[in-house]
Amino acid sequence: MHPISKSAPKGWNMKNKTMLEKTGPERMTRVAVIGAGLMGHSIAQVFARNGCSVMLYDIADSFLNNALKKIRINLKLLVEMGVEDDTIFDVVLSQIKVTTDLKEAMSGVEFVTEAGPEDLDLKTKLFKQIDAATDNNVIMASNTSGLNMTRVAKSIEKGHRLLITHWFNPPHLIPVVEVVMTKLTSEETFKSTMVFLKKMGKEPVHVRKEVPGFLVNRVQSAMFREIVSLLEAEVASPEDIDRAISGSFGIRLAAIGPLATVDLAGVDLWYKGAKDLYPVFDNSKKPQKLWTEMVKKGFLGQKVGRGFFEYPSDCQTDVIRDRDARLVKLLDVLYGKTNKGGC
Repeated sequence: MHPISKSAPKGWNMKNKTMLEKTGPERMTRVAVIGAGLMGHSIAQVFARNGCSVMLYDIADSFLNNALKKIRINLKLLVEMGVEDDTIFDVVLSQIKVTTDLKEAMSGVEFVTEAGPEDLDLKTKLFKQIDAATDNNVIMASNTSGLNMTRVAKSIEKGHRLLITHWFNPPHLIPVVEVVMTKLTSEETFKSTMVFLKKMGKEPVHVRKEVPGFLVNRVQSAMFREIVSLLEAEVASPEDIDRAISGSFGIRLAAIGPLATVDLAGVDLWYKGAKDLYPVFDNSKKPQKLWTEMVKKGFLGQKVGRGFFEYPSDCQTDVIRDRDARLVKLLDVLYGKTNKGGC
C-alpha cells in the first residue's frame, strides 16, 4: 500500500455490511472476552457487531451490568451520528451473554481475549485457568499494553496458542490492533489471529519483537516524556500543548504516518533537525517530578475529576462522548463509513 493511501477497515462500514464469512479454515464465530472494563466491553462490542457470539466475563454482576450500559451508550452515539440505524442495539446486544463463571465463559469458544488489569501475576493466574478450560484449538490472546507474555506462555500447557492482541482505546473505533507473538506462539496461531482481526474490521499490525511497550506505546511514552518536560519548564500551558499537537502533526500523522511525513519533507531536512534537537531533548530515566506529584496528590485524570485538566462531575460523560464523536468524524474522512467493503 502506498504510505499516503488509506484503505477502509472492513468493519468501518457499519451500515449494510455483511457478517462473518461462513467458510474458510480461519472461521471463528464463538469468542470470550475476559474482563468487562474500559477495554473489554468495547472489544466485546466489536466481536458482536461482526457476527460473533460473545461470552463476556467479569468477577461481579455490577461490572457486567456497567459494561452493557456502556455498550448501549456507544451504540447510541453511532446511531445519532448516522453510522448505524436503530436495529444495531438488538444486533449487538443479542450476541453478548454475560457471566461471572469463568468456566462457563470458556465453554465452546474458539477465540479468547483477556482484557484484565496490567498485572503479570493476575494474567498468569487467569491464563492457567483459561488454558485448563479450553480445547487445544482455541487461540488465547492478551490485550496487555506492554507486559512480557512469554513468561505467561511458559507457565501454561498450550503456550503455542497464546499471543498478544493489543487494542487501543476506544477499541470499537480505533482501527489498529498490535499483534505480538511470544517466543512460544506458533505461526498458525499468529496467521489465524491476523485473518480473524481483519474479519472483525480491524487493521492488525505485526509487531515483530516482544519489546517492552511494543510499538505504539513506546512512541507515545517517548513523546509524553518530552511533553511533561515542556510543562515543567513552563514552555506552554496544558491547553496550548494539546491544541498545538492535535492541530498540527497529530492530524497529519492520522493521514500519512510518521515515516511518510519524513519522506515528503526530506530525509536530509529531518536529519539536520535531529542533529540540532536530540542533544536538548529530555532523557529522564524515571517519571518527572510533576508527574510523580500528580499521582501522589490523586490527580489521576477524568476518572477522579482532575488530571492535567479538571472534569466537573456533571460533564465527565460528555468528555468521553465528545472524544468519540470527533473520532467518528475523523474515521469518516480517513476511512469512509460508506465503504461498500465488509467482513
